Amino acid sequence: MSTGELLSIEPIELKFPFELRKQISCSLQLSNKTDNYVAFKVKTTNPKKYCVRPNTGIVLPRSTCDVIVTMQAQKEAPLDMQCKDKFLLQSVKVNDGVTMKEITPEMFNKEAGHMVEECKLRVLYVSPPQPPSPVPEGSEEGSSPRVSVSENGNADFATSTKAFEPQDKSAEARFIISKLTEDKNNAIQQNNRLRQELELLRREGHKNRGGSGVSFMIVFLVGLIGLTLGYLMKKK
Repeated sequence: MSTGELLSIEPIELKFPFELRKQISCSLQLSNKTDNYVAFKVKTTNPKKYCVRPNTGIVLPRSTCDVIVTMQAQKEAPLDMQCKDKFLLQSVKVNDGVTMKEITPEMFNKEAGHMVEECKLRVLYVSPPQPPSPVPEGSEEGSSPRVSVSENGNADFATSTKAFEPQDKSAEARFIISKLTEDKNNAIQQNNRLRQELELLRREGHKNRGGSGVSFMIVFLVGLIGLTLGYLMKKK
């Protein structure tokens, strides 16, 4: 805020949220803190670029007046967003009851002996306010990660499932082979025991010289060995 003897001006910097090809406006508030009528006039170093409404006027005692400054649409952005344009606001005390039509350029002529109060205003370009970025649907914080879906509509993890199928079949095959090997070893051990028992019976048979009970037992054992060998051949 600029505080003179006649008017208080707010703000003292004209800030335009710069956007290409768009008219931009900002406002000034003039406050008359005296008991007199105060006339004002607004000048600029670049009158073709700005429109000031009103550019001249009267501020009644203990009252305010708003001035709108509009920058014409610009086709190019200035270098480094710097602006050298300036404004000059002049104010002067006038007689009570003066109207807008009675304001003349001569009133603001210092050389004519008038007490003219002046305030220089800078022009600043600022970035326009950015709208809040929308949150993509389904990407709220804390949500569990989603499974990506391929173009044909199938989830990517279907490939991973297929990769595990050969392992499952291989494990089943190893189990069957292990079971067969165990059965084979058991059969071989049983066959060896039967052979040992057969040999023992033969020796006893020679001692007893062909007892009928011993002959029957030999026949039984030979048949059992045959069945065992047949079972093993079928497993293979």
